[in-house]
Amino acid sequence: MILSIFCDGGARGNPGPAAIAFLIKDNFKTIYKYQRFIGKSTNNVAEYTAIINAYIWLTKNIIKIQPQPKLVNFFLDSKLIVNQLNGLYKVKNSNLRNLIIQIRQFENQIKTTKKYHFINREQNQEADFLVNLALNNATR
Repeated sequence: MILSIFCDGGARGNPGPAAIAFLIKDNFKTIYKYQRFIGKSTNNVAEYTAIINAYIWLTKNIIKIQPQPKLVNFFLDSKLIVNQLNGLYKVKNSNLRNLIIQIRQFENQIKTTKKYHFINREQNQEADFLVNLALNNATR
């Protein structure tokens, strides 16, 4: 089995009001959705926070998923974040480096193969919609 996790984070103002979202899919069936307003933040912090929250859900629930996934694909519409997680770009910002350290700790807890992929915004519409929904609900 292959799990697909679509993550997104966004800030209005950068920094500004920010939210995160992720969807977990088994094949093409959504098995979990999550969205949350995170307060004032930057786009990059929101993107990483979405991944961390997806890992939190995954560490708590992976045992319940049968059969166990052989691969977990993360899909993001931030080329910067994907390239940083794949080791292609250096991370100069200490706040972002600390978030990557958290992600690496989660990666070590989950023994399944994990991969990070860049997708166009159009391919990440569901997660983007959830981010905007959380932002709209929080900033009314």
